[in-house]
Order: sequence, then structure tokens, then C-alpha cells
Amino acid sequence: MGKTLLEFQSTKADVLPPHKFSSHDVVVLKPNKADLGSPALGQGVVYRLKDSSITVAFDDVPEDGLNSPLRLEKLANEVTYRRMKDALIQLSKGVQKGPASDLIPVLFGERTPTVSKKDVTFTPFNKNLDHSQKDAISKALSSKNVFLLHGPPGTGKTTTVVEIILQEVKRGSKILACAASNIAVDNIVERLARHRVKLVRLGHPARLLPQVLDSALDAQVLRGDNSALANDIRKEMKALNGKLLRTKDKNTRREIQKELRTLSKEERKRQQLAVTDVIKNADVVLTTLTGASSRKLDNTSFDLVIIDEAAQALEIACWMALLKGSRCILAGDHLQLPPTIQSAEAERKGLGRTLFERLADIYGNEVVSMLTVQYRMHERIMDWSSKELYNSKIKAHSSVAGHMLLDLEDVKGTSSTEPTLLLIDTAGCDMEEKKDEEESTLNEGEADVAIAHAKRLVQSGVQASDIGIITPYAAQVVLLRMLRSNEDKLKDLEISTVDGFQGREKEAIIISMVRSNSRKEVGFLSDNRRMNVAVTRARRQCCLVCDTETVSSNAFLKRLIEYFEEHGEYLSASEYGNE
Repeated sequence: MGKTLLEFQSTKADVLPPHKFSSHDVVVLKPNKADLGSPALGQGVVYRLKDSSITVAFDDVPEDGLNSPLRLEKLANEVTYRRMKDALIQLSKGVQKGPASDLIPVLFGERTPTVSKKDVTFTPFNKNLDHSQKDAISKALSSKNVFLLHGPPGTGKTTTVVEIILQEVKRGSKILACAASNIAVDNIVERLARHRVKLVRLGHPARLLPQVLDSALDAQVLRGDNSALANDIRKEMKALNGKLLRTKDKNTRREIQKELRTLSKEERKRQQLAVTDVIKNADVVLTTLTGASSRKLDNTSFDLVIIDEAAQALEIACWMALLKGSRCILAGDHLQLPPTIQSAEAERKGLGRTLFERLADIYGNEVVSMLTVQYRMHERIMDWSSKELYNSKIKAHSSVAGHMLLDLEDVKGTSSTEPTLLLIDTAGCDMEEKKDEEESTLNEGEADVAIAHAKRLVQSGVQASDIGIITPYAAQVVLLRMLRSNEDKLKDLEISTVDGFQGREKEAIIISMVRSNSRKEVGFLSDNRRMNVAVTRARRQCCLVCDTETVSSNAFLKRLIEYFEEHGEYLSASEYGNE
């Protein structure tokens, strides 16, 4: 990934200002005052992110310019862009041949999806599957071209995906399993590795979780016969290079150089054969959607393509994988956050509409099966989301339906830990929002209250690592992290945007909604998918900190406030004083 790590800190504050860098982003390093198009001092990959610093891995570190203020710029991933464009061109030409030729018309609504005439029965590998998971798996195995697995928060979507893969392998299928993110792919690899499945994980080892490295392509290639032969050839080439340095006779040198070229060609061939052997012998190939366009898979087709997190992926990104298979299963939840679209014009023209959502609209229940038992939330937290977004179809499993913070080890029953739902109202408390230098919205009063409630929970015995503060605004994240840095007992408290928490959970979630103004403007708080994700990250307690007068101007948010008032505890922010 890089030979040298450089750590960058802000010149203005202890905590970094709002930014959109994430692990594995490609960045360039420039003098702070350089023009936008000026040459870079170096290019690297984001290795680690902290509140106060960004660490970047460089292959070559510049000798000059490091002692003056610098800036990092995020580079668009050209490889991803080029591969998506190639897939789009391939689609636009019309794919008459290839594994996906019969699937494409179904995915564009030109041909009706088909299913097996007889019900598919199966013996589960996982003995703890619930009825909705078993029903979804049966339908997935029956589908002849497309199936959508709809997994609302906490319903065991990945568990179901893993069972489908195991059942398909048992039937002799060769499977390409993908997701938009490396972490989601690694999650599936980790679960499949517990079973005797021949699998391979494609991707740069530096971007994989340590626990899945043994399944990585590079590791398996090194264990293969062809790789051993390639290694022997490299040793022979090393010996010849040494001989070449010692030889002065021109004819002898010419002969050695000719032999080296032949050996180099053979070494590349053996290395390629080693890669081909591993992929050919695998029942399941796992990679990100971008990785599905790797040249390593050029001559490989699949019986089934499975895409997890499909509702978080651009449609064109999905096609990079879909063009390689004759059947597909998409797993996701289009009622949670969609992919992030930077361009407002692209959003208007439909780039943000995912393939999962489009197919759900075209075919509905014909191809969709929803999981209905959730294993995360207390039923009061779940009920709001279930009624508001999932037609009251979600039920809490008995193991979580009544669990509370005070059931956790060493947690005392207090006014802070006893409520499952808690509304802390800042209305009338003079806690208006403001803008930072980047025009992102923040609310200092709300931040103080959110930190104060987190402190009360920790004082009652809740581990700081079991608490998360979620807020929609980047400036509020920075402010909250600054306040956290002053509290030793809160160093393990996680603070992030809604997007940063998708797919995650905490025992207690505190949501700082930020908006408080006389105009009653709520901004993107009105996105019901965003609020769905925020609330459903909580297992045992969900606490809303907001100005009820402002946020209730939106009908959706008003129903959320009313639900918390009816089923939870209500406090005025004034009760937190100057804690």
C-alpha cells in the first residue's frame, strides 16, 4: 500500500475541520497556497483517520516542501470511473452474447422474471433461521433470473445471504458475490470461511480485514504449484543476473540476456496460470463491485451474481458484476440511505435511483421477499420504523423485544438508563443553530446537551464504547468531537454522521438533530431514509435531542416527535443546566 506513512494535523485547531476523506481514498499532497491545477508533491492512500489527524501512505515521499503548510486533495478513482464507463458502453451496444444476455432484458423490464415451477426445499446449514429468512431463501433458490432480498434494519440480511450462497454451492453453482464496500465483502468472507467452501477474495491485501487475508487471492496463489514454479524461475533469473554482472564477453552476455527474456516470459505465464487456477477452482469469488471488472475475471462467467448492499450502490456499479452472470440476487434496503451523489444535476436525472429500487418498483412482490424478524432493537424503538416505513410488518425477536440499558452488566437503574425512548427538547432554551466557515450547520447548545446525556449514561455504568452520537451535519460532528476530547471518560464514545453509522449499531444512540430556527427550516432532516437509519442504530435506548417547534414543521418528523412523546420520556434541555 505504501512504504512511508506521513501524519497530517490541522494548523488551526486540535480537531480537524469537516472533511470527506475516508480510508483507502487516493489523495495528492500540495503546498497549501498552490493553485488548483498545480503539480502535486506526492500521491498516496489514506491509511488511518483520527479526530485530530489523517495518516497517508506514500510510495515516494517528496524531499522538499514538507516543512511548510500543506493540503490534501481527494482524487477521483480513475480505475472505478473507467470500469463503470466500460460497463455502460458494453450495455449501450446491446449484449447479444455472454452470460448475461438473457438476464439483461429482465432487468430492463422487457421480459418477465421466471421461477421454478416446483417449490424448492432445502436443509439449512444455519439451524437458527426464522420463518421469513427460510421463505426468502426458498424463493431465491427458485428464481431463474432475478430475486430481491429486502432486509430492513437488524433483520439478518447478511445471515440470509450467506445461507443462500451455501445452498447454491451445494447445488453446484459458481458464484460471484459482491458489495459496494470492502468491509461488507469481508463480512461475508468471514462467515463463509467457517464452512468448507472453496472461496477466493479478490482485492488488494492492504484493504482487507486481517482475519480474511488467508482467503485472499495473493495468499492462495503463493500456495499453488504454478507459483512455486514461478518462484524457482525467479531464483534462476537472480543467479543469471549475477552471472551477467561478472561476465565481460559480449557473446556470453548476449546469450544470458536472451535466456533472461525467455525466463521472464515463462515467469509471467506461470504467475498468470497460478491466478487462473485459484479462480477456476473456487466455488465462490468475492470482491467489491469495482473488483468484478478486474482483468483476472475476464474469461470467467458465473451461474449466479449476488450483490449485498445493492440499495447503496449506483446502478452502473452493479452492472460491472451483473454482466458476468446468468442469474442475480440483490440484497439491500431501499428505505435506508442510497448512494451519495455529489452532482445535483445527476441526482435530478436519476443517477441516485438504484437498480434495487427500480426493480422493486417494476416487479414488486413478484421478485421481492422482505425479512420481518429483527434481532437488534427494543420493540419500542423498532415500532416507529416498522409503522412508518415497513407497513407494520417488522416484529422484534423475543431475545431483544424487551431488553434495556439497565439489563447490561454493572449498569445502574437511573432516570438516564431506564427510558427506552427519550426526547430532550431544546425549544425555548435559546439554543439556535448557526453556520460554520464551510456553511455547514451546527448547534452548540444541542452539542452540550448530547455530551451531558452521554456523561450521565457513563456515570450510570454504561460503557462509553456502547454509546454513539449521530448527527446529520459535519460541523456538528466536529463540535461534538471537540467536546469529547475534554472528557477522559468519553474517549471511546463514537461520534459520526448518519452515513457513517449505516450498517452499525450501539446499545445507546443519541441523535442531535441540530436545526433550530425561527423560519422552521429542517433541511435534509426531512429525508425519511436518513432518520430511519439514525433511529434504528439503537439497541436499547434512543435519545432525540432537538427543537420540537422547528422539527415539527415537517409532517414526517412531527410524527416521530409525537411517537417519542407518547411512548417515551420527555425532558426539557434546561434540566441539563451547565453539566
